[in-house]
Amino acid sequence: MARKLDGKKVAILVADGFEQVEMTKPREALDEAGAETKIVSLKSGKIQGMHHADKGDKFDVDLAVKDARPEEFDALMIPAGC
Repeated sequence: MARKLDGKKVAILVADGFEQVEMTKPREALDEAGAETKIVSLKSGKIQGMHHADKGDKFDVDLAVKDARPEEFDALMIPAGC
């Protein structure tokens, strides 16, 4: 697979209660394409993923929104579903 995103940085904006698969699957694709992904959230520490109404995994926050600098990223991913 061509690593078309080598050297690119992508911020992934999520908060507690996000639908886990809507973040993890696209993140895997970004990582496989060579991007460096960072989880950005309102708080530092860990955030709770969900599988519909059931709790999923917890994820480490790489950067709190208040500390994020937009100029350090090439793209923003906001997971969402229909």
